[in-house]
Amino acid sequence: MRCHAGTVAPRHAEHLTFTKPRQLIVGGLAAAVVVYLLSRLAYGELPPLPLLAGATLLLIALIDLFLALNMRPRVKRKPGTEPVDGLTAARAVALAKASSLAGAIMAGAWVGLIAFLLPRLGTVEAARADTFAAVIGAISAGALIAAGLWLENCLRNPDEPEEPYDDEE
Repeated sequence: MRCHAGTVAPRHAEHLTFTKPRQLIVGGLAAAVVVYLLSRLAYGELPPLPLLAGATLLLIALIDLFLALNMRPRVKRKPGTEPVDGLTAARAVALAKASSLAGAIMAGAWVGLIAFLLPRLGTVEAARADTFAAVIGAISAGALIAAGLWLENCLRNPDEPEEPYDDEE
């Protein structure tokens, strides 16, 4: 189908869908497998992990949390609040989706490292400190997933019906 200016019109309008649990699970599992296999190959060559290496994810989670608290009343059109600009809302949804997926990938990576380290706690000296760092990273990644999903939920248009989690993509 052609438009007046000679451009091709899309057959159907693509729209941003809400994050599906399957997307997060697949990303996390893939990262876990890759990190576990890479750890088997190269763990001895790596420097020790800083204890708070994964805690940087908490910073992004706090930003998501702040945005959710700020934008939720505005999206719900609470009295005395300024409505959210469409472009701002779209950017916040993109951040929310990216946060939850990045959190899932990082959670998978930390879990993959923990799975590699746990059997080696008694034999590899660095494994104990690296396990603590990995647990902090996994918890931080979980916080990022939760904050991203909550921000995304806070940005749902109150005029649209709930979107089912179907298998269509």
